[in-house]
Amino acid sequence: MLLEFTKMHGCGNDYIYIDCFEGMPEHVEDLARTLSRRHFSIGSDGLICVCKSDVADAAMRMFNADGSEGSMCGNGVRCVAQWLYERKLAGEQMTIETRAGIKTLQRVGEGIWQVEMGKASFLPQEIPVLGLGDQPVLDMTVAVADMPWNITCVSMGNPHCVTFVKDTATLDLEKIGPSFEKHPAFPKQVNTEFIQIADENHLIMRVWERGSGETLACGTGACASAAAAVALGICKHDTDIKVDLLGGTLVICVEKDWNVRMTGPAQTVFNGVVHL
Repeated sequence: MLLEFTKMHGCGNDYIYIDCFEGMPEHVEDLARTLSRRHFSIGSDGLICVCKSDVADAAMRMFNADGSEGSMCGNGVRCVAQWLYERKLAGEQMTIETRAGIKTLQRVGEGIWQVEMGKASFLPQEIPVLGLGDQPVLDMTVAVADMPWNITCVSMGNPHCVTFVKDTATLDLEKIGPSFEKHPAFPKQVNTEFIQIADENHLIMRVWERGSGETLACGTGACASAAAAVALGICKHDTDIKVDLLGGTLVICVEKDWNVRMTGPAQTVFNGVVHL
């Protein structure tokens, strides 16, 4: 069997995109695991299926490199918009259905998309977070990997744990990332953002994503980190916040009602065919 695919990335967060307008492939979780293997297959952070939608221009379903399905991917949704735009299946403004709701996107430059990401939530039951009380987890000290970490928990339609550090470059994420991801406080596991503050409008970020490990970028993670920074008084509402990731830069604006807007690139790397 031959499968046509497109390899795309947003700030280095790379996924394999397949046309599923006529239906999803069988055993898609296994397919995600197989195709995402670096060095032995196409290689990616996961697989994204572009599907038909009854309520939007298209729908997306995203699967991590370990085959688990995620609710939302900020870099992925921009790439879906670019995928649709390149095929003339949608114009410069479009809507995309995700498991975290319908997202509205606007093309604002060559390969640059602005996304209305929805509201950041700090409610423990929406993230979800267990065992840390009923109030929002804001700058709370928690033991992870036998060390104290101050964490702020945020939902952007998927779970995030944000912690501010002095220097992101010196972190051993391969060691500490899994301890955050599988911490008992997070029953659905969690994406963890490690944030260094450059100034009130500039954050430096590394991320450990559930199901994928360290990635070069995470769009929802950048949104969660900016929202956490605003909630803690580090950054301000209604201000463009530059978030530098290993693979590039995203610009995040957190409005006073906690709606979050993200602007960043989406790039097609190549189209191909894989033998299954």
